[in-house]
Amino acid sequence: MRLTQIRDFVAVVDAGSISAAARLLNVSQPGLTKSIGNLEAELAVSLLQRTPRGVSLTRYGRAFYARARAAHSELDKAQQELAQLAGGHTGKVAIGFGPLAAALVLPQAVQRFRHQYPTVELRLLEGFAHALMPLTRDETLDMMIGPRLPGRGADPSVRYRPIFSNDQIVVGRRGHPLARARSINELAEVCWLSFEPRAVIDRVLVALGLTGSRELIQCESLNVMVALLADTDMLAVTSRRMLSLPQAGASLLEIRTAERMPSMTTGLFTRADAPLTPPAAAMAKALVEIGRELPLSEATATRRP
Repeated sequence: MRLTQIRDFVAVVDAGSISAAARLLNVSQPGLTKSIGNLEAELAVSLLQRTPRGVSLTRYGRAFYARARAAHSELDKAQQELAQLAGGHTGKVAIGFGPLAAALVLPQAVQRFRHQYPTVELRLLEGFAHALMPLTRDETLDMMIGPRLPGRGADPSVRYRPIFSNDQIVVGRRGHPLARARSINELAEVCWLSFEPRAVIDRVLVALGLTGSRELIQCESLNVMVALLADTDMLAVTSRRMLSLPQAGASLLEIRTAERMPSMTTGLFTRADAPLTPPAAAMAKALVEIGRELPLSEATATRRP
């Protein structure tokens, strides 16, 4: 098995077709087809299913791609690291992050990083933990900064470093009819918004004593969530730190029920078995240092009207 065959296979899957991958790699389409065919012959299985619209992975292809993608990424990073050791200052660093990290940590970290590595290419991808974690496992991302979700066990393929804690609170609009609620049970009939899948918010609310079915909308956009909370009677369980953001603090407030919400911790996730390149390690250091400089608790929580 040749390294070029792994490169070609990963490129075809990522591009969605042999013709698109050939253009990206600047190779001939027949040559790329032959490379994939030789790889399949060596493995004695069919990796790709050809269709009029492109290619799709077979079950063997899905299993092989998960390993091939990580191997290709490691080889690419090895080349970058050797070039850096030889005096070069190029390379790539890809970071995934949630909305709170985007507002509280990332801008300063990027500025610090650019002073140290001005010519290294940065990729910044905003998303949520359930979507970014697979990209960290397969090394599409060098690292992810986000919360460790409640109820999720430790993943041995991923290294986790805690950075800052998040007090969880119930948030709604100013003037909400339930703004003076004293118990979580008074909120049983509302529609909830959640950044994360239903299972995460359900686990939190059930632990607080709010059982039964509930209406829930999964919203993977901070701006949309703030707008919905500000303009409707929906509620959300979110970090107290969200109220420190300009777009949220002016229109939202905490609904202080007697029940104490479980806290969550935001941290840095990296592949456990893959060392970071020097630039990626520098970015990770900046993210951790800046995150740990945040105050332990926010003093900007809005008081009950």
